[in-house]
Amino acid sequence: MAKRSLMAKGLTASMPMTGDMTDAPALVAFDFDGTLTVRDSFNAFLKWRAGPARWTAGVLRLSPALVRYVFNRNRGKLKAAAVREFLKGATQAEIEADARAFAELHAPSLFRPDALAVWRRWRAKGARMVIVTASPDITVAPFARGLGADLLIGTRLAFDHDLRALGVLAGPNCRAKEKVVRLKEAFGEDVRLTAAYGDTSGDIEMLAIADERGYRVFRGKPL
Repeated sequence: MAKRSLMAKGLTASMPMTGDMTDAPALVAFDFDGTLTVRDSFNAFLKWRAGPARWTAGVLRLSPALVRYVFNRNRGKLKAAAVREFLKGATQAEIEADARAFAELHAPSLFRPDALAVWRRWRAKGARMVIVTASPDITVAPFARGLGADLLIGTRLAFDHDLRALGVLAGPNCRAKEKVVRLKEAFGEDVRLTAAYGDTSGDIEMLAIADERGYRVFRGKPL
């Protein structure tokens, strides 16, 4: 089973932060869905990619998974079920191309203007900018590149040796404690964020390792 990571394609991690930190640039992390955007980008991508008829049929087939989620509240299992329903068998190249097309069409209607203003302000100060999201990295990557992110950390999809989606996640859903685990993988065990922004309970652990914590601070809507 091949695993997919986006510490490539221009979204590379910085070296772990060790030693004297006084001259290190600020490290700022943003959640993506609901923080930088007004709604869940992955569901929007799947719906757009599938088309109305395919989307409706797929959601009906996902009904058992949706019912189970009401009781177990396991977002990872629900996401894996959606990946299996809508992306299994698609090639990595196909998903990447569709993600680029989706971002080009929908970025203006997804991004919060006030969140973008804060992102740009930090970037202008020379901060290292990181997106840490539960959405698949492969679908968020075009947005991250457009924003000039230094690193994208997201949920990984699994692909076979022919680079076709297996319909499962390659590792844990990137939310809650997993966000901190992944940040430590990228920046070292002692990672400390200068600022972090999020909007759900899945961001609390990431916010806890930040000096400046922005929880549900963005309310802007696209024009």
